[in-house]
Amino acid sequence: MTLNSFQFNTTPGLRFGSGQAKEACKDISNKLGECILFVTDKGLMSLGLTESTLKELKKLGTVEVFDEVEADPSKKTLLKAIEIGKKIKATGVIGFGGGSSMDVAKLAALILGSNEDLEQAWGVANAKGPRLPLALIPTTAGTGSEVTPVSIITVGEEEKKGVSSSLILPDLAILDPDLTLGLPANTTAATGIDAMVHAIEGYTSANKNNNPISKMLAIEALKLLGSSIEKAVFEGSNVEARGNMLIGAMLAGKSFANSPVAAVHALAYPIGGTFHVSHGLSNSLVLPYVLRFNSVDSKTASDYAELSQFVFPDLDTNKGAQAVCAEFIDKLENLSKRLGLPQKLREVNIPKDACEKMAQDAMKQTRLLVNNPRELTVKDALNIYQSAW
Repeated sequence: MTLNSFQFNTTPGLRFGSGQAKEACKDISNKLGECILFVTDKGLMSLGLTESTLKELKKLGTVEVFDEVEADPSKKTLLKAIEIGKKIKATGVIGFGGGSSMDVAKLAALILGSNEDLEQAWGVANAKGPRLPLALIPTTAGTGSEVTPVSIITVGEEEKKGVSSSLILPDLAILDPDLTLGLPANTTAATGIDAMVHAIEGYTSANKNNNPISKMLAIEALKLLGSSIEKAVFEGSNVEARGNMLIGAMLAGKSFANSPVAAVHALAYPIGGTFHVSHGLSNSLVLPYVLRFNSVDSKTASDYAELSQFVFPDLDTNKGAQAVCAEFIDKLENLSKRLGLPQKLREVNIPKDACEKMAQDAMKQTRLLVNNPRELTVKDALNIYQSAW
């Protein structure tokens, strides 16, 4: 096999295990210095999930909590976090929560460390750095943001913009399955499907940096996620299943961090941006339709067929790539149904006449669409949305 040149970047430090959000505080403090900006959301604060970490960190230095992060965080929220960081002369930043808190923490660390113009940093490899020391502690098993060089922020009313740069990979990721035990079933399901999408799109990405390491990580991620997602959803206090989901999401994150995602994400963004549907659920709603569109390409169908056995080991893989691929997509759709997630856009109150504008908006996601294994036009996007409606 001829190997193209590729780069592989990832988070240098990672700790996993029950109780690590408290036990790793000395490591965090040593890395981040004596004045930490702690980025989270009000929901996690009120649940008490941040309590033991904050208590431990406050023994070691000064901690300023910024808990105003919302779902699909806005540029206004990010700028407010940066302002507080400047005021306290932060020496390091922690992102504690789901993808939203981690995204805000990444860009806060970047701008506080470099004082660069945020508008110049949007896009791929445009950030200049340096950033402040950064630690990320996920409380959901979905985004894999703790090991990805990407941060997504909502700018204006509906549009999302991203910074993609290895500079915003954190110094340390702390994976503590105990933090995910209280996650509601529907959130567990949606974030779990999101992680599976990361692995599937990472494996089949048309990006020239698609590489054997990313492919291997995608496979291992799908083994863990496929075998654990139903247990995590229906037995919420199963720590082993929760741990498997957290590691699976992290491995999928490492995969797509280096072999970027594509059209599922591009079409999910307008659903989240315009109708405030969660990112994981937005992905889940368009997933089968984008995969069916892509599977017209025989190489992609063959890739999906290869992946099928890792998610659904009981699937008969001896009947030709197209047939296996079709069954794989059907099984993913049925999995989403079994997990209790909405199946159609209309079930999340999206009117049919919105499909046209969403198709136009999806085409703005050129950073993602270039990675799709099959070229996708505005007409294709419209057909996919209408099928999903």
